[in-house]
Amino acid sequence: MSVSPRPHGLSKSRITYFEQCPKRLWLSVHRPELAEDDEGAEARFAAGHEVGAAACSLLPGGIMVEAEPDLSAALATTKALLESGHEDPIFEATFQHDGVLVRVDILEPNGLGGWHMAEVKSSTKPKDYHANDLATQVWVAREAGVRIDSAAIRHLDSDFVLKPEGSLEGLFFDSELTSNIQDRVETRAAVVAAARETLAGTEPNILPGSHCNGLPCNFAAYCEAALPPGPECPVTLLPYGGGNRWLQRGVEDLFDVDPSGLTNPTHQRVFQATLTGKPDHNVEGARAAMADWAFPRTWLDFETIAFAIPRWVGTRPYQQVPFQFSAHIEAEDGSLEHHEFLSLDGADPRRACAEALVTKIPRSGAVVAYNAGFEKGRLRELSEFFPDLADDLNSIIERVVDLLPVTRANWYHRDQRGSWSIKAVLPTVAPELDYSELEVKDGGNAQAAYLEAISPETTAARRAALDTALRAYCGRDTEAMIVLAKHLCQNGDGD
Repeated sequence: MSVSPRPHGLSKSRITYFEQCPKRLWLSVHRPELAEDDEGAEARFAAGHEVGAAACSLLPGGIMVEAEPDLSAALATTKALLESGHEDPIFEATFQHDGVLVRVDILEPNGLGGWHMAEVKSSTKPKDYHANDLATQVWVAREAGVRIDSAAIRHLDSDFVLKPEGSLEGLFFDSELTSNIQDRVETRAAVVAAARETLAGTEPNILPGSHCNGLPCNFAAYCEAALPPGPECPVTLLPYGGGNRWLQRGVEDLFDVDPSGLTNPTHQRVFQATLTGKPDHNVEGARAAMADWAFPRTWLDFETIAFAIPRWVGTRPYQQVPFQFSAHIEAEDGSLEHHEFLSLDGADPRRACAEALVTKIPRSGAVVAYNAGFEKGRLRELSEFFPDLADDLNSIIERVVDLLPVTRANWYHRDQRGSWSIKAVLPTVAPELDYSELEVKDGGNAQAAYLEAISPETTAARRAALDTALRAYCGRDTEAMIVLAKHLCQNGDGD
């Protein structure tokens, strides 16, 4: 079972690349310097490592096959365990066949002389490429002489709720795929041969397409640079997939669309604003939509953290837990009062957040959010978990109104490029409120800042800087909503 020298070794990951796109495999081996940095890769790796460790911790007595000093040693260790009649779980069991080397997350003896294979994933359900990964591992292990009777994707159970702190029993669910992947297992040899043939040849001539969706690819920018320049305003700017029908007709440029064929009012508005360069602005519509938003108006925005493995009692995998909010309270005379909450001590922030909400948000008046379903969802979760605060929190929920549909119905500027996210809309009405000047620029940055702030390795000075940066970002969001709402209701915007 020693590692055979081959010019281009194949792994489970490389075969996954090939099945997504042969060009991706070729570039990853021959031109890795063309790959762009993946900002989210480190966080995904950390989450995956944490999930994998948790899965192993639930199987006492299991043995980890170390990759040190090299994978030849891992192959030898795995072989020795199997030949000795080992009857406990094996983690990272390592096998090789036909130049393909795999490390299996978990092998569990089934008590019948065979093994159950589990590929651990940090998702809450299996994905199609997971089945390919599993098929590759089953094929290699069986060809290496191991009896694999069953195989599953072991993923997080979205229904799991942490009860006793630190107790993870029930966190994982096995999606059994033994019969589903049989055809894929039987074709692995052909897939491997095709992948090796790709690596032996020149760079595949494959343009970006639907195969690029799903798995993130570090070579996207390189491949897109090979495309001929497209129209400045592609038909895909029509929102909600409105451009697909025109693409099927061979129309790529929005300016080439026959306006008589646009039956969706939103598509008509986007088309006209793009064609003329004149914003679509319905002042009276915006005023009417906001007329019954009672004062004092509270402009509210949450920042949340979502852990793959729940850390706090009563939370689920990937539950969005609010660790921060900004609330600008606007009186009828236009005066503003700002309240905020931020927890960076790493403890469960929910109780303190809920108490701050019921203390700082007025007991009357509209509570305004942008894409309000998110804020309402977080408020509802807090209400359900803290019954003593439920009446006050439910009162807030009942008063929540949404600025997003008002904006969507009454404003469109061609520079939004088919999007009504607040970061797409804001530069068209208030370019001076620029997020690029902030250290924390979006929700992903906010989550990364939170994780850095609660890390024991973070210095007090850096934690203070992150505190300032998070407050500036979240406050900018609520300030932006106020400016946007005022703009929607005013004439004289130069349109």
